[in-house]
Amino acid sequence: MKAVLFDFSGTLFRLDDDDRWFDGMEVDEHVQTELMERLTHPTGGGRTMTEQNYRVWLQRDLAPALHREAYLHALYETGLADPHAVALYERCIDPAMWTPYPDTVEVLKTLGTNDIRTAVVSNIAFDIRPAFVSAQAAVDEFVLSFEVGIVKPDPRIFEIALDLLGVDAADAVMVGDSEENDGAARALGCGFVLVDPLPTAERPTGLRDGLRGLGLPL
Repeated sequence: MKAVLFDFSGTLFRLDDDDRWFDGMEVDEHVQTELMERLTHPTGGGRTMTEQNYRVWLQRDLAPALHREAYLHALYETGLADPHAVALYERCIDPAMWTPYPDTVEVLKTLGTNDIRTAVVSNIAFDIRPAFVSAQAAVDEFVLSFEVGIVKPDPRIFEIALDLLGVDAADAVMVGDSEENDGAARALGCGFVLVDPLPTAERPTGLRDGLRGLGLPL
């Protein structure tokens, strides 16, 4: 194995629940749970989603403006009004609010020490690099959908990452929390490791365990 590709959200980092996010907002615990679910595991297709809303939702990770429109609509559907919806959305796209999984930094460091190249391949519409700088988590390349104009599961996004790393698909593995999106790398010949997007405190060794199963030195 010469390279490992990683998803971002739910794989290397997570937007963990934080009750303080709702300070000053009159929302009960049930609504708070729904709001966090929409931010961390968005599915779209809400009952009030128009055809235009749905088109925006499908393209949300291709441009910051579309991402903002799609997510604010999802938050408004729960009954959350401005300025609280905007405040919650701004926290969602703030790299400082994202928490690395307990084994993220060490796994990336160990792979680098063993000359195994790494890349982040993410469907996302904001720059996540500051989160890695803050956590002192180093990767070789970032392939972000809003920068390359392609979203997973389109195989071209994985091809871009492999080209940047200078490795063949057969010598790489994709690690992610989505069978549909991340597992699509297998169509090119990459290996695949599925991880559970649990809260960070509940998944201390998910990355390490998954990659060890492939014989990587972790």
